[in-house]
Amino acid sequence: MHERIVGLFREHFGADPEAVLEMAGDGSSRQYHRIRGPRELSAIGAVGPDREENRAFLSFSDSLRQAGLPVPEIYAADESAGVWLEEDLGDTTLFDALEEARTRSTEGFPSSLVPVYQRVLEWLPRFQVEGHRTIDYSVAYPRAAFDRQSILWDLNYFKYHFLKLAHIPFNEARLETDFRRLASFLLKADTDHFLYRDFQSRNVMLRDSEPWFIDYQGGRRGALQYDVASLLYDAKADLPDALREQLLAHYLDSLSEYVAVDRDAFVELYRGYVVVRILQAMGAYGYRGYFERKPRFLRSVPYAAANLERILELGLPIRLPELTSVFERIVERHARPAGESAEGPGLTVLVYSFSYRRGYPEDVSGHGGGFVFDCRALPNPGRLPEYRSVTGLDPGVRSYLERQAETELFWDSARALVETQIRTYVGRKFTALTVSFGCTGGQHRSVYFAERLEEYLRLEFPDVGVRLFHREEPYWP
Repeated sequence: MHERIVGLFREHFGADPEAVLEMAGDGSSRQYHRIRGPRELSAIGAVGPDREENRAFLSFSDSLRQAGLPVPEIYAADESAGVWLEEDLGDTTLFDALEEARTRSTEGFPSSLVPVYQRVLEWLPRFQVEGHRTIDYSVAYPRAAFDRQSILWDLNYFKYHFLKLAHIPFNEARLETDFRRLASFLLKADTDHFLYRDFQSRNVMLRDSEPWFIDYQGGRRGALQYDVASLLYDAKADLPDALREQLLAHYLDSLSEYVAVDRDAFVELYRGYVVVRILQAMGAYGYRGYFERKPRFLRSVPYAAANLERILELGLPIRLPELTSVFERIVERHARPAGESAEGPGLTVLVYSFSYRRGYPEDVSGHGGGFVFDCRALPNPGRLPEYRSVTGLDPGVRSYLERQAETELFWDSARALVETQIRTYVGRKFTALTVSFGCTGGQHRSVYFAERLEEYLRLEFPDVGVRLFHREEPYWP
């Protein structure tokens, strides 16, 4: 593949490359290399393992450029080998620019980025309307339209790759009912437009301060509301609510130059598309984070949970009782305190109980974990008939454990280690510490110590955040 990319460069530019540099991945299985040649020649060499996805990207690139849209030029391609050479748009994404501006800004959202977002949203209707006229949907992958099947795929992606892997309890039958009801509501929208699919800040490149657009290979026919929801509820971009409203109005002003817009009807359906887009993203965070064990994706979960919290405050567009309960559980476990970023300020201690049968808890902080205390050497109340069907929250279980001499020795040792670490972390401005207690079933001893530590830390360290998770809770009797 490397040799074929170099060959494409040589064939297109008529010069040998001077450097081939591997670029950081984007979470997909595609690979990218920056190829540099003489006279400041530069291009991006791409390798895509999925032939159908490659075909969609190359076809859409040609169609969108025909429509005059700012997407990379494809210089050369070898579809049979799964490689192509495309225009080098630089290294700065909209998200990168936002992160950099935030480090230099004392305001909540850098005002210098507002015109950039407005410009991005001025381009979006052209993709959706003018791009739609040129797109060949017969090559769309994996489906030609964001139809009922696509919507249900996304919702089940959230169910299986986030809810189940994050151990969020739910009633499957009631949740499926809500999924079908939400899909029916979304399909009330006009779906005869180009849906970009992944229209978010990491897929907008800034070159000479102007936006260029990448990663539209998942595009298909669909509703206008989806892509604007994707950008404005992009999790780690963390746009303030007032700015979201301002930018949505700006987008609708731009859209009205291309199609007639009933703003009230648009916004009602938009609220539903916000929900389905957030859930699709959370499915991706779960799959990449919990399953593929890439911690950076889990760092987006508190932001997504904060978005769900805001949705609950505003109210869902239709009655979805089980989905509402699921959102409440996610918010309780994962949302950050109001006004606080996911990385700080201040220290947050994440306290877990878990069962060794199901492995160690995942590190959702992205900081690599912390203490894991093994409670299995202590007497197990779960072996006694009177405690078998209850947990470490039960007064009888607590009383039983506190009568054992080993319990206090264990507690004193664990508490002292955690307390020392907290004082050090606070002094060094660290933002996360994980403390996990494990036992055989994750119901009795581990729950007892996690509860006890959480209560102790809240009393002794009132300026330190504490979040408690009983990982095996969905499996309790």
